[in-house]
Amino acid sequence: MDPTCLSYCLTEEERRTFEEKGFFILEDVLPPQLVKDVGAVVDRIDARHRAENNVGPHERVNLLDFIGKDEVFLELLDWPRTFPKVWGILGWNIQLYHTHMAVTPPGPPGEAPAKKRLGWHQDSGRLNIDLETTPRPRVSLKVAFFLTDTRELGRANFYVIPGSHLQNRVAFPEDGVSDPEGTTPVRAPAGSAVFFDRRIWHAASPNFSSVTRRVLFYGYSYRWLRPRDNMTVAHFMDRCDPIRRQLLGASTGGFGYTSPGDADVPLKGWIKERLGEAAVAP
Repeated sequence: MDPTCLSYCLTEEERRTFEEKGFFILEDVLPPQLVKDVGAVVDRIDARHRAENNVGPHERVNLLDFIGKDEVFLELLDWPRTFPKVWGILGWNIQLYHTHMAVTPPGPPGEAPAKKRLGWHQDSGRLNIDLETTPRPRVSLKVAFFLTDTRELGRANFYVIPGSHLQNRVAFPEDGVSDPEGTTPVRAPAGSAVFFDRRIWHAASPNFSSVTRRVLFYGYSYRWLRPRDNMTVAHFMDRCDPIRRQLLGASTGGFGYTSPGDADVPLKGWIKERLGEAAVAP
């Protein structure tokens, strides 16, 4: 793994913001050329998906399991500017359990904004039903890489309710169309990354601009959680280093997911060697 990542470990301010608000944003984590290169791959995959599935030019595409569709996506898996923040929050017993590519083109010409409540939700489906604590445990987080400038409103902005990761429910206005109190647009520029707790109440929004909004979501979780999509990555394994293989789901066996040995979690040894025993406790 690229040792330059040690220059981008989670700061105390970032940790505090994540604990209190449930998200934070980092700008300029991807250089402009990489944003352009990844965007071109996204456009190619999006075009093929639309053609094969009869998806219209103004419809939103949310494509699961994109990680195995091009090697460029592996580069973002352990990107030096972002991955240290992930292990700083979740620790070393982690994996990539879910990816999805969101492409939101402009709406049909002449379409007027309609007053409609956004699709508020917490991530991970049944975890929000089967787990009974208040608040429920974090279990996972996502890193959203923005390939489109969304600093202006109306560009299919990502919306959150800061601090709502500590609430199992939010109060919705009785009118049926207004959004909850605290609704906040995330104005993320191209090349930025948004880190968010799976429990934070969040939503996508319509695109009333003239630009297509592209975002790549990488979901990281503890290794004992089953993947949320098919994780089609077997064709990558023979050319990945041990840490990438860990992140892509490798293990010495089923026991190694809940009681990992050193061979199951090379990330732990890598961190310990460079940052000391305290960095991997307990």
